[in-house]
Amino acid sequence: MNRTQLGTALRALRQASGKEAKTVARGAVMSASKLSKIETGKAPPTVVDVERILTAIGVSDEVKTEYMAAARAEATEATAWRLIRRLGHHRKQQQIKALDDTTGLIRVFQPSLVPGLLQTPEYVRAVFGRRDLTEEQLSRAVAARLARQRSLYDATKTLRFVITEPVLRWRLVPAAMMAGQLDRIISASRLSHVDIRIVPLSAPQTDVPAHSFVIRDDRMVTVETVHAELMVTDPRDVETYIHKYDGFAAGALSGDEMRRAVEGIRDKYLREQESIP
Repeated sequence: MNRTQLGTALRALRQASGKEAKTVARGAVMSASKLSKIETGKAPPTVVDVERILTAIGVSDEVKTEYMAAARAEATEATAWRLIRRLGHHRKQQQIKALDDTTGLIRVFQPSLVPGLLQTPEYVRAVFGRRDLTEEQLSRAVAARLARQRSLYDATKTLRFVITEPVLRWRLVPAAMMAGQLDRIISASRLSHVDIRIVPLSAPQTDVPAHSFVIRDDRMVTVETVHAELMVTDPRDVETYIHKYDGFAAGALSGDEMRRAVEGIRDKYLREQESIP
């Protein structure tokens, strides 16, 4: 089976399962019309589309492996942010949550923003507020991201974060809110299945951050660029990102040392807030 035959094959799987299209579409976090276009070959499915459809149908691991291999025939996919905006940022957050739900190990590298799973409501609103959304669109996007954060408390998962120190100092929200955001990071770091590390500015480095990325298990990487989100699935490329992540994690502060460093930055925000007449 090649990639062009995926849609027809997915439809055959769904029909064999006895599940209605609308049921599978709902489970795959997509519209029924999108599923129809995929099944009829009018719209090529992404790797994430295929994974969610297979999960919604409920196929065996053997079948899933076969279909995912075909889906990954194209190693890197790009989705422009303008298309995500058309879809709706709240819908995108729901799709990411569906992806997180099927992932056991999530590794996040962030040199730009506090990772989405760790953001406070005020920080989330500031992040989406940059995107020129209507108040209704903004509220729905914020609510969807906050709902997605339930994954942070799922002890069956392993969540690892590497954040560079400038992220903690980048004033996306006022000082008091930044202090609250850093408290949130400190609190989350105490969860037994969560590992948060900070790359300090004072540490000598042999690599450069470049951009943020998220590794899901060892099977895929999502990368955010200025114009698009990239999905990387070639095992050789995924391994490159794992190597980069491990390099920064090895030299980062962790545990109590990390918490003391974050508390020091937080306290500066608090003193600044107290000095405001």
